[in-house]
Amino acid sequence: MTIRHLMSCRGWSSDAYWAARITTELDRAGHQVALVCKRGTEARVIDRARGLGAPGLDTLRFQSGLHPASDVADLRQLLRWLPSTDVLHVHRGKEHWLAALANRFSGSPRPLFRTRHIVQPVQPHPMNRWLYGTATTAVVAVTEAIRRQYVAAELMDSARVVTLPGGVDLRCFHPGVDGARFRAQLGVPDGVPLIGLLAGLRVMKGHGVVLEAAAELARRGRAFHLVLAGRGHMEGQVRQAVAEAGLGDRVSLPGFIEDLPAAIAAFDVALYPPLESEGMSRVLFEYLATGRAIVASRVGVVPEVLRDGESALLVPAAEPRPLADAIDRLLGDRALRAGLGAAAAALCAARLSGARVAERLAELYDAAVPAARTRGQSPLLPRGRSPLQR
Repeated sequence: MTIRHLMSCRGWSSDAYWAARITTELDRAGHQVALVCKRGTEARVIDRARGLGAPGLDTLRFQSGLHPASDVADLRQLLRWLPSTDVLHVHRGKEHWLAALANRFSGSPRPLFRTRHIVQPVQPHPMNRWLYGTATTAVVAVTEAIRRQYVAAELMDSARVVTLPGGVDLRCFHPGVDGARFRAQLGVPDGVPLIGLLAGLRVMKGHGVVLEAAAELARRGRAFHLVLAGRGHMEGQVRQAVAEAGLGDRVSLPGFIEDLPAAIAAFDVALYPPLESEGMSRVLFEYLATGRAIVASRVGVVPEVLRDGESALLVPAAEPRPLADAIDRLLGDRALRAGLGAAAAALCAARLSGARVAERLAELYDAAVPAARTRGQSPLLPRGRSPLQR
């Protein structure tokens, strides 16, 4: 199939990452794929998408809000692309409306898919009822909570809203990655367990809770070194909290890490402690794929894909003591760490890889394309269960 993904992100985000990853996997599977980005985002988005292997990169203006001249120019370009496109797949509202209008004005509309990346209710007003109920073939939600929001809004038949978590690249993230060099760069002695958190330095990521848990572990006499990798506006506050907790010699803040697989592979325990749902949770899947022992907050996609004690240890969000207890348990039990890590990698390979998500998407596309060609009208999936609900 020839598939065109439209993605209007102005900066690198979970939306942009997911679009780049899945177009890469669809390309690897043999489809003809193009990723259309916002013009002028070369440094922030396009170059990073290209680095992930995203194929056929192109641009549209994608001006935020209503801009008649710019929107008409984008619409005309979409109409020129439609005859050579089998499927349109969009990621945000701007491109969703443009693609829907292009289909409306075209004599040969194409199946239109929308991925929803955030937990935020969709308003069931008349315009959205047309956009989703008539103009959209299917919605792909990255968590079951997002899918439930669509079903509750009654914007479209529930069979046309599917959940597809995951998307990690198993060529980069896998249990065979060597983390020894990263550990050596930190200067952490062999035998000292490494606890890692990869996240932007923002309130919702849970750094404050992690530092309270680390202070508790230090009071218990546990040997460990904590890595808080990432950047953000809270860096000064995090550094101050480290100093106030007396953890200066136990905590590293290396900032941006170029070789993420090696960093993750170095962790004896990987933390995913957000205070609330983050939607796709990219780093969680990278931990899983690399075979790490994980302690994760019970938010968002976590309870949907992980089982406590089987593929990770799950704890309440924003509570330092249960987090400290779970980390302490893992640091004291090498066999448990190994078992959870192996289960995590197996789960990711079976259900959560980018290749698996692309395969399921292709099944959806494949079901919609013949139906659209047969009817010559708004291309919806056949009635009944979708291929992903069988």
